[in-house]
Amino acid sequence: MTRTLSVHAIMADSGVAFGTSGARGLVTAMTDEVCFAYVCGFLQHVADIGQFASGSAVAIAGDLRPSTPRILSACAAAIRQMGGQVAYCGFVPSPAVAAYGFAQGIPSLMVTGSHIPDDRNGIKFNRTDSEVLKSDELAMHAQIVTLPDLFDAGGMLVQLEDCGPLIDVATPYAARYIDFFGAEALRDVKLGVYEHSAVGRDVLTGIVKELGAEIVRLGRSEKFIPVDTEAVRPEDQALALDWSYDLGLDAILSTDGDSDRPLLADETGAWMRGDVLGILCAQALGIKAVATPVSCNSAVELSGAFAAVRRTRIGSPFVIEAMNALLASFGSACGYEANGGFLLATPVQSEGRTLGALPTRDAVLPMLAVLAAARLQGVTLGALQAQLPARYTFSERLQNYPTAQSQALLARPQEGARDDVLTRASAMFGELAGAATAFTPPTACVSPSIGATSSTCAPAATPPNCAATPKAPHRSGRPRSTGRCWR
Repeated sequence: MTRTLSVHAIMADSGVAFGTSGARGLVTAMTDEVCFAYVCGFLQHVADIGQFASGSAVAIAGDLRPSTPRILSACAAAIRQMGGQVAYCGFVPSPAVAAYGFAQGIPSLMVTGSHIPDDRNGIKFNRTDSEVLKSDELAMHAQIVTLPDLFDAGGMLVQLEDCGPLIDVATPYAARYIDFFGAEALRDVKLGVYEHSAVGRDVLTGIVKELGAEIVRLGRSEKFIPVDTEAVRPEDQALALDWSYDLGLDAILSTDGDSDRPLLADETGAWMRGDVLGILCAQALGIKAVATPVSCNSAVELSGAFAAVRRTRIGSPFVIEAMNALLASFGSACGYEANGGFLLATPVQSEGRTLGALPTRDAVLPMLAVLAAARLQGVTLGALQAQLPARYTFSERLQNYPTAQSQALLARPQEGARDDVLTRASAMFGELAGAATAFTPPTACVSPSIGATSSTCAPAATPPNCAATPKAPHRSGRPRSTGRCWR
């Protein structure tokens, strides 16, 4: 017996909802039926805008969470129910399946919860030309979908759907960077790759080896580890310090679970902030205009390196919208987030080679661009960072904090007229950040995350002599390496 429901009603009943990037929820709430409905709503919407029709292919891939294969099966069932063909790309980085979809002119989706624990998962959706935007999400909310009689009483498929033959999208994704940077880009650079359970761990290792680096593989895990690239776990900080000291590494590379957010440590084992990585990458690529959320630090403006900087609300859809707007006035544009994810809106030229645009969050490009720039200048990553204006930035999470409570907490500081809000903000944060002023778009730096039931905050300010502050000693008391200049 078929049923007809709105996606909005399914969201309300299940608690699976759109956050800053895709739909996320508890694995127990993301039943096959819920995932099926989301995919049908997505395909109905992209059909409405002329990007999908019966017989069209839809690319799908996933990360290494235990629940991902089951959800991929539900997604495949939905695609076939809608008259589409499944282009199964396996377990690969989110930007790899997105890049394949863009190149083929087909929609795509990635089953991933990104950096959140594996009791949760999610689905990221891509149009034929970019990630879905907030306007697309609103249109998906309004879709009315028909659920066929394929599910048991618990909302699970009675019979699992086969995803079909595997399409290799990892090779062209890797080739994009190998061809652009060249075989000598990282020659004689000793790099650690923190693999953990990142879906792109083998792809990343293969790329940097092809660019000439000496590789040490570190921390591989067959159990899922929720590595956050913005609020880095204390255990990941400790690991990087030990590896850097013990192995004499020039840098350590890693990513989050679906390998669209980078994590790069300098020669001392200190993880670089994603917003610093974004600035250095944009500089290295010669980008003219930058879009970045309000949660990223203000070194981007103070550096004077860009013709325009446009601030956005938190979330890659907002960054993409701002990037697209910048293209009307500037020949090159990019976006980056505090988590380090880098979005390239326009092709980049270097020494007769072209790197094509990739308007979705990517982890590999910012790490390679910054490492190659440091080697070209003959400096360490620490020295390269010191070229930027000194800023103080810190991110942390309140985990397992219900979204409703975080929204209530944020509502109080926003009560009253604009002057009341500014006065209250100055009283609360003025000692750290100075007097509050109004700007557009108005948004708080605290971001309640639906999928992770957590909140993140990343304030920025300028402390005295910030750039001159020495690195903290290794916890063993041993002096820490200052690294070597790369030649």
